[in-house]
Amino acid sequence: MASTMAAKEEMIGTVPVHTVLRAFELMCQAKAMTELFEKNASVTSKYVHATSRGHEAIQIALGMQLKPQDFLSAYYRDDSILLSIGITPYELMLQLMAKADDPFSGGRTYYSHPSLNRDNMPKIPHQSSATGMQAIPSTGVAMGIQYLEKRGLAKIHADGKGIMACSLGDGSVTEGEVAEAFQMAVLKKLPILYLVQDNEWDISATAKETRAMDAVEYAKGFKGLETRSIDGTDFMRSYQTLNEVITTMRQERRPFLVHARVPLLNHHTSGVRKEWYRGDLEEAAKRDPFPRLRNQLIIAGFNSDKLTQVEKKATETVQQDYDKALKAADPKPEDAFNYIYAPTPITEEKGVREPKGKDKTVMVDCALFAIQELMEKHPECLFYGQDVGGRLGGVFREAATLAQKFGDDRVFNTPIQEAFIIGSTVGMSATGCKPIVEIQFADYIWPGLNQLFTEVSRSYYLSNGKWPVSSIMRVPIGAYGSGGPYHSSSIESVLTNIRGIKIAYPSTGADLKGLLKAAYYDPNPVVMLEHKGLYWSKIKGTEDAKTVEPDADYVIPFGKGRMVLEAEAQSEPSVAVISYGMGVYWAKNAAKKFPGKVEIVDLRTLVPLDEEMIYASVRKHNRCLVITEEPATNSFAQSIAARIQQTCFESLDAPVIVAGSENTPAVPLNSTLENTVLLNAEKVSAAIEKLLAY
Repeated sequence: MASTMAAKEEMIGTVPVHTVLRAFELMCQAKAMTELFEKNASVTSKYVHATSRGHEAIQIALGMQLKPQDFLSAYYRDDSILLSIGITPYELMLQLMAKADDPFSGGRTYYSHPSLNRDNMPKIPHQSSATGMQAIPSTGVAMGIQYLEKRGLAKIHADGKGIMACSLGDGSVTEGEVAEAFQMAVLKKLPILYLVQDNEWDISATAKETRAMDAVEYAKGFKGLETRSIDGTDFMRSYQTLNEVITTMRQERRPFLVHARVPLLNHHTSGVRKEWYRGDLEEAAKRDPFPRLRNQLIIAGFNSDKLTQVEKKATETVQQDYDKALKAADPKPEDAFNYIYAPTPITEEKGVREPKGKDKTVMVDCALFAIQELMEKHPECLFYGQDVGGRLGGVFREAATLAQKFGDDRVFNTPIQEAFIIGSTVGMSATGCKPIVEIQFADYIWPGLNQLFTEVSRSYYLSNGKWPVSSIMRVPIGAYGSGGPYHSSSIESVLTNIRGIKIAYPSTGADLKGLLKAAYYDPNPVVMLEHKGLYWSKIKGTEDAKTVEPDADYVIPFGKGRMVLEAEAQSEPSVAVISYGMGVYWAKNAAKKFPGKVEIVDLRTLVPLDEEMIYASVRKHNRCLVITEEPATNSFAQSIAARIQQTCFESLDAPVIVAGSENTPAVPLNSTLENTVLLNAEKVSAAIEKLLAY
């Protein structure tokens, strides 16, 4: 390909000749793919896609320098990065057409939404389409890399330590969750590179409309986030800059942000076309990185005709891959049900629930001891959240002594960042860590719900089984001691509508410990709802929440309820009561008025649900009361009632009743108002009486 002069040259500037030539080949492929997709838009636009046209130089410069020990977060316009790490056009087109053999998602998600776990390539955990949301899971990866290195658990690589590379569009940097990621990156000095590609467009909104500063100016507010700003259409400059940054990161382990100015030469997506609103297309075309690199090669002595042959070969390869992808099989209908949950090894109750010779332990301490045992046994286990560190050990003292025993790198405080606390578990899990995190109160989970829904819950399913998120999120919940409107909420109805997570809601210390242990060994994300009114059994009637602490091997499988109070079927009316959390104790105290007529089932886990136990109890007693601390209207409890009604209709002698708190927007602070709004044993007793008399 090269002239005699160029052949003797080993470098073009400071970049090896073979690297520049490979970059040109990849750029030819990326350009050919964009042109082919546009030419065949009637086929390729069946599912929405975007391409990297205009962004190729900076993307290829990054991808060519990443190694198998690195992690990558590539977003929806990053197909050139994917080509440069070794993904073929054919593989990309399998995703473009949502084919069964799509290597990323098996036809489940959009083009250039990669998830990859190959030994010979950078690792790519799943990320959603929500722009900017990848910053938190990516920073969680960097935090996991750092943790494993500090604990001596990381693999040693002769060619350098691994880094995390997170690709962002400049428009996404205005997202609040990106700020949370930047804050943690500089606070912890994490080995993460934020590559910001700035084409000055959101969709139809321009930079002048949507931001007061670009990413580099913004990053100045994060002390310790070193930045570079470059022309991202110049491959040579891009490669040199990234080489300097990445080399530094492999040695010094600190965060960088590289801001690359690039044109957007293709459509925002195939569904939002550039000609509808763009008036800058002619100007943008002048900054095309493709002719720029081609001219640089010619100036360096490479023959123009030979370069044209490279372009032609790339076009032919892309066409052949397209023709092959068209013929590839679509997923089968039954494939939709694969990879909903990763299989758990905990399938039966094991260990000793009530060891002899031990006094009863309050519920909060059962949790503390469970985590302590896990951390003693598993060095990859760590615990973090707001105020859980050594000074306080959690606002409920649920983490007391853990930091002193295991150190500040394993048990530590985070900033007030619920989104980061939740979303970082995606990245931590991807590195092989097992994070246990805490949201201080259920009322505070809402800022983290985006990460829980878009990133945590869908990772296993949309990565086609490659990236389950193995994490535990502890959430103190419920009303207790006049906590008021921001410390008393019940949130299970929202959480149970997030598919892909598991949810526990134990009502005793033994169950809390057994379920925490099961959650740790479960490869799926688990939300552990812990009623703070049961933590110390201080509320009259909740004394049974205090139990003998089970032994270290005790586990309870998810989806198995507990028979709290059993009643025999009899000729007189009797009632099956289904509940969880504080509702179990309202039911127990109410049942004292109806000896032998009330059976109580404690669900223990809400997802999965022990439907077998529920239906057996209902069919046995022909009447059913479902109890919840939430307002009953539109609640999870009503969904249980609906399932009972549908499944057990022939056995019912009365309508299924749901008893819950009053339908108010919040739990009031004043104790009289709080007691008025909340359910209690007396109200439950009235509901039981109504059912028995039906």
